[in-house]
Amino acid sequence: MDDIDAIARLKYRYLRTLDTKEWTAFADCFVPEATADYAGLVFGSREELVGYMRTNLGEGMVTMHHVHHPEITVDGDTAVGVWYLEDKVYAVPYRVVIEGAAIYEDRYVRTADGWRVQHTGYQRTFELTWSMDDVPSFKIDTSPRPHAR
Repeated sequence: MDDIDAIARLKYRYLRTLDTKEWTAFADCFVPEATADYAGLVFGSREELVGYMRTNLGEGMVTMHHVHHPEITVDGDTAVGVWYLEDKVYAVPYRVVIEGAAIYEDRYVRTADGWRVQHTGYQRTFELTWSMDDVPSFKIDTSPRPHAR
């Protein structure tokens, strides 16, 4: 169970650092030779993947990724995971919103620094796209809020 918990925490960190644009911490979730395939958007290395995200999810791109229903199987120093994804992308510069769901299939490897993603990717179950201009009252506030304790 410790390995399963560590892999789940890795996946959650991967999504949190993606949404908060913490690119160094995001990169640290992967081994250097990691690959990815997001419904045909394919990357052959960690460097390619992180570079793409840094470039394309910059200023004005607000994202939210949630995963649940994990099915994780550990086999020694490797593991596989299947997750159900719900995501939203608010592309403010383009006045577009994308909402959807997908099934992630990941491979993980144990390293000297703990579990890391070796491959990640998903296939969409559905995707909705709509214009912010279709909702005249649409407003998005991305200013930081203090954490309640």
